[in-house]
Amino acid sequence: MRVERTAIDGVLLFIPTPHRDDRGLFTRTFDNAMAEKAGLDPARFVQDSQSRSRQGTIRGMHGRSGRGEAKLVRCARGAVQDVLVDARPGSPTFGEQVSVLLDDETFVTLYVPPGMLHGFQALTEQTDVCYRIDREHDPAEDLSVRYDDPDLGIRWPLPVSSISGRDLSAGSWAQLQRRLIGPDVAPTATE
Repeated sequence: MRVERTAIDGVLLFIPTPHRDDRGLFTRTFDNAMAEKAGLDPARFVQDSQSRSRQGTIRGMHGRSGRGEAKLVRCARGAVQDVLVDARPGSPTFGEQVSVLLDDETFVTLYVPPGMLHGFQALTEQTDVCYRIDREHDPAEDLSVRYDDPDLGIRWPLPVSSISGRDLSAGSWAQLQRRLIGPDVAPTATE
């Protein structure tokens, strides 16, 4: 297993080396020692969750206020296009995004540091995504931005087949910026 850094500070990819033979494959999906070497404390992840989505479904863009929320995300079945937007005020990459393919062939695990908006689109007929989260969920801290916000300009690879009512009613990137930075700061658009 190796660790790669992305263009957004703190976002990491844990890339395993699956062992394949005539029986199928075996791979390590998490390694405490590798996580520690990358600066993470594996013991702080307190909750595991899983979602199942059909092709074209978008889940996101979600985040947490307060201390934020760190996650380890991987696709256990199928494939997703996973997208992160840096929503950390003061970050040099504030408003920038990273898009990563997660699938059940490469088994890459994405580390999402606190302060990110996170979402994905299911690329296969049935997709299972697993999350290891460092805090219990508190609905009062939920943040969300519409998946199709023009200021973010996220390029989803497929037409949208399904999205929750909650995600459809999410606010804009400009509204979230005013909430995070303050009303006197002009919102910035991303490329």
